[in-house]
Amino acid sequence: MKKQKISISMLVTLGMLVAIEIVLSRFCSISAWNIKIGFSFVPVAVAAVLYGAAPAAAVAALGDFVGAILFPIGAYFPGFTLTAALTGVVLGLFLHKGQNMARIAGAVAVNQLVLSLLLNTLWISVLYGSPYGPLFVTRIVQTMVMIPVQFIMIGLMTKALGRYGKRAIA
Repeated sequence: MKKQKISISMLVTLGMLVAIEIVLSRFCSISAWNIKIGFSFVPVAVAAVLYGAAPAAAVAALGDFVGAILFPIGAYFPGFTLTAALTGVVLGLFLHKGQNMARIAGAVAVNQLVLSLLLNTLWISVLYGSPYGPLFVTRIVQTMVMIPVQFIMIGLMTKALGRYGKRAIA
């Protein structure tokens, strides 16, 4: 595996993506205590396409942690930061080497069905002491909304990156 060289341009881009993730997550999302619908995945997906799994994981984890510290919605819980980092890893593994409908669908499926629906539901259950089963059922709505939203947005974003060239952004 080839080690990626970190440049000033890459650091600046990743820093901007972290800031965008925080704004989208904390101020441009619909949130209830057990459901969150928004577009904070977009900067993580951009980092995944441009730089791969580790930088995308860093953008997601830093965005979650810094956002939770600066603009808390509830108690900070490290499980959500772990899920955010795993989201970046999954997007990076699926999207960095190439983007097509199957790769985008795979990334969205793993993120929504495994990480959001199963893992984040577990974290909410642990954090609030709610029974997992009923909570799982209520979170299916969020998953069914976010699957097409993520698929369409990631598809549009990868087309835009392809059209304008990855080098123009990176």
